[in-house]
Amino acid sequence: MTELTSAIVGYWDAAARAFDDEPDHGLRAEHTRAAWDRLLRAWTPAEPADILDVGCGTGSLSELLAAAGHRVTGVDLAPRMIEQARTKLADAELAGRFMVGDAAAPPTGGGRFDMLLCRHLVWTLPDPRAALHEWVARLRPNGRLVLVEGRWGETGQAGSPYVAGAERLPWGGGVTAADLASAVRPLVTDLRIEPLDDDPDLWGGPVSDERYALIAHV
Repeated sequence: MTELTSAIVGYWDAAARAFDDEPDHGLRAEHTRAAWDRLLRAWTPAEPADILDVGCGTGSLSELLAAAGHRVTGVDLAPRMIEQARTKLADAELAGRFMVGDAAAPPTGGGRFDMLLCRHLVWTLPDPRAALHEWVARLRPNGRLVLVEGRWGETGQAGSPYVAGAERLPWGGGVTAADLASAVRPLVTDLRIEPLDDDPDLWGGPVSDERYALIAHV
């Protein structure tokens, strides 16, 4: 593990305790939870599917996917995030498989999935383009890649990196839809962008930065 990766793990482990306090993380408000549930149901296959949630955090989206009948595997580098994800699904009496590991190279062996979901992760990756290649390789033919991303700065950081060394991250301030689409397009057969910054229910209130979903098939 590199010094930067170790710092990133430490940051998110420390953030795990209060992570769900953010409206779009914990999905505790009914209207926010319902808004994400509607999106996920629109993006996922109609029949129960094998879905890999990379950078799953505390498992809020994994919980919605499992409640919709999908078979969910969640991966996150922060052990305390994974602990909370396991507890969250167990408390909801839902099945889910969660593992600590690098979301950029998920430790799922030779397993393949019908869909890979990633929300607000690529900005933390030292090599996001390598991760995109890795994720596409984990999908079955006609599998779906769903990336929920945006272009922003860390709240309250005033332009400073959120951990030492993060200023070297290629997409450390987030990534525009145009730039992400340019990176993904050579890897997939089709691709579309859905703007998400115009729906305050998703975020707990209005947002002023760019937020979107990229949906593609391999």
